[in-house]
Amino acid sequence: MKFGVVVFPGSNCDRDVAYVTRDLLQQPTRMVWHESTDISDLDVVVIPGGFSYGDYLRCGAIARFSPIMRSVVEHARQGKFVLGICNGFQILTEVGLLPGTLVRNRDLHFICARVPVKVERTDLPWTQAYVTGQIITLPIAHGEGRYYASLDILKQLEDHNQVLFRYEAPNLNGSTNSIAGICNQQGNVFGMMPHPERASDPMLGSTDGMGLFKGLLEGVGAIA
Repeated sequence: MKFGVVVFPGSNCDRDVAYVTRDLLQQPTRMVWHESTDISDLDVVVIPGGFSYGDYLRCGAIARFSPIMRSVVEHARQGKFVLGICNGFQILTEVGLLPGTLVRNRDLHFICARVPVKVERTDLPWTQAYVTGQIITLPIAHGEGRYYASLDILKQLEDHNQVLFRYEAPNLNGSTNSIAGICNQQGNVFGMMPHPERASDPMLGSTDGMGLFKGLLEGVGAIA
């Protein structure tokens, strides 16, 4: 399986993701500059965390117009996998691949912490390495990570089981329905605010996030 990690001006978690996919999992990985458009060789596109374009206007609002995003949208429409982490989740909502939006945290403060997250479903590659209802601990680091959507969108998300992760108490950023990560109805596009790549290396004291990457690989038969 070949991964591509998108790099925007202001990205700061791109190499963290590449370290997991390339070095820990030994999967082909290439860094994709935001002005590139050819990603036909990639199986999974990861839009990492950071502060694309300095978060001017609002998080992800400028990144959505980068040439690479047109290719990412087409990649997703072909049924290929797209993962957005933190700022990447914000970008996926801005470009319309995922519903809703990410707004300022409830208390209007930047939050950097490790939080308990509940796995809601495990019938998709993203979460199949976990157990339904399992509580894992993942790092968060964001100022605009509170998920918000209209009541109609929230009902659709719940009715179609598109919520894959929820914050356990305390829900520090105040996300509606405690939503920490959602997928599209097809299940191939997934966005989350917590950082699984920061909880994948045993040297960091936690591998709770590695299950996401391993589950994805197992789901497409890349590893046994």
